[in-house]
Amino acid sequence: MKSIFGILLVTLLVFSFYIENKSSPNSFTKNTFQQSETYNQLIDIEEGETAEATPVENDSGPNVGDAAIDFKLKTLSGEAKTLSELKGKKVIVNFWATWCPPCKEEMPVLQEFYDKYGKDVEILAINIDPQYNVKEYQASLGLTFPILLDTDDKINNAYDILTVPTTYIINEQGIITHKQIGAITDIDTLKSLIK
Repeated sequence: MKSIFGILLVTLLVFSFYIENKSSPNSFTKNTFQQSETYNQLIDIEEGETAEATPVENDSGPNVGDAAIDFKLKTLSGEAKTLSELKGKKVIVNFWATWCPPCKEEMPVLQEFYDKYGKDVEILAINIDPQYNVKEYQASLGLTFPILLDTDDKINNAYDILTVPTTYIINEQGIITHKQIGAITDIDTLKSLIK
């Protein structure tokens, strides 16, 4: 009985495969299975590895020369922050997550920059995984710049964030002057991006 059931199951699977693929066997070419060029930014990061920071000019989401998408999010203390309120000031918008090793490596660089240049350049660090203990993460790293919680993924989706960290540099007029995918690992590099 089991062997009859097995034969029927195999026959059903072969038949369903045939129905789903009613094309000629020659319709599959080598090009069908080539990887699309749109995946050239995929980064596989193991614990302890650092991602190579990649400036991106024409990636998904807003790019250099585009007006930054305005948003209003709450900080860890519940205070609302709106990007457009900072018009007239340079702003660093950083998307990050608590589980991300390159984000953790980048945080001290952002904090050092904020300590030195926070009066001239605002940092808004948008956390994309607020279901975790972001407050404890902030305290453990001694972060004092504003951390915003994207609780419903609206801003993450609006900016089409595919990799964290992703950082935007926005000028006084609200225009994106730099987009960075990957961690910024030293303050001199970050300072050079602020034009």
